[in-house]
Amino acid sequence: MTRLSGRSFIAFAAMTWGTTGATMKLVALDSPMSPLLVGFFRVAIAAPCLIVAARALGGPIRLTVPRDRLRLLVAGLAMGGYQACYFWGVAKTSVAVGALIAICSAPLMITVLAAVVLREQVTATTWVALVTGVTGAALLTVGPRGLGNLPAGFLVGVLLAVGAGLSYAVYAVLVKDVVARVPPFTITALTFSIAAASLAPALLTEGIAAGPTAWALLLYLGVVPTALAYILYVLGLRTTPVTVSGILTLMEPLTATMLGVVFFGDRLGLTGGIGTTLLVGAVALLTLRRPGGRARASPARRT
Repeated sequence: MTRLSGRSFIAFAAMTWGTTGATMKLVALDSPMSPLLVGFFRVAIAAPCLIVAARALGGPIRLTVPRDRLRLLVAGLAMGGYQACYFWGVAKTSVAVGALIAICSAPLMITVLAAVVLREQVTATTWVALVTGVTGAALLTVGPRGLGNLPAGFLVGVLLAVGAGLSYAVYAVLVKDVVARVPPFTITALTFSIAAASLAPALLTEGIAAGPTAWALLLYLGVVPTALAYILYVLGLRTTPVTVSGILTLMEPLTATMLGVVFFGDRLGLTGGIGTTLLVGAVALLTLRRPGGRARASPARRT
């Protein structure tokens, strides 16, 4: 796999993640299901799909390096934590504010964790793309909606969204640390199974009420922007520094906002237009830059 194809996989995965907000909005129209249950069903539907893919394409699911078991256990718990924090954070703030805080905080946390844990060198180009991308995502998300009329419990929602960003950063860095030794299908199958198990207690505390449309949307949520997207994401990590991957995932708010404009009547306005330009520019800078400008390979990639 080339460096360009790896980054393209990550960017495409991020675009499918951008559909989750619109999907959640449609689920809410057909069901009073809690955000925690939606997060559970997302990973619970994805997990068996990933297990089947892992067995069909990679053979038996096993880990040969003992230390990788702990890393993937923590990564799976982090993915479960992301679902809970993100969907509850969105519920207590809004789709725009929750996504802004969670998605835009994640690249910053990934940059710090990758430097500390993986000893990835953060180049000047990466810093420029990081600052540009986060600024663009912030302007893009806030631009069409604004931050007025914040709901009750906003501070709690902000903390939950920050927790989602941290959970995602932990997942990305730990997966990057094992992706050179463990097949991508095995990684996604194990981590999402652990995430589903960690959220399963929600079945005992939350009521399940959903119509056929809601179940169809949940099926889409589990298969496309989860199972398929994370397979592509982990494949992309094999040739992409985790710091760069964090910035490429800023395609998620771009996609979400475009869907809002086309299907839900949102308007970008001048601020959103500037944010779109900055975000696309940051992604292009990372995707098209010369090989000499890439970040140094992490220790995991040289194993």
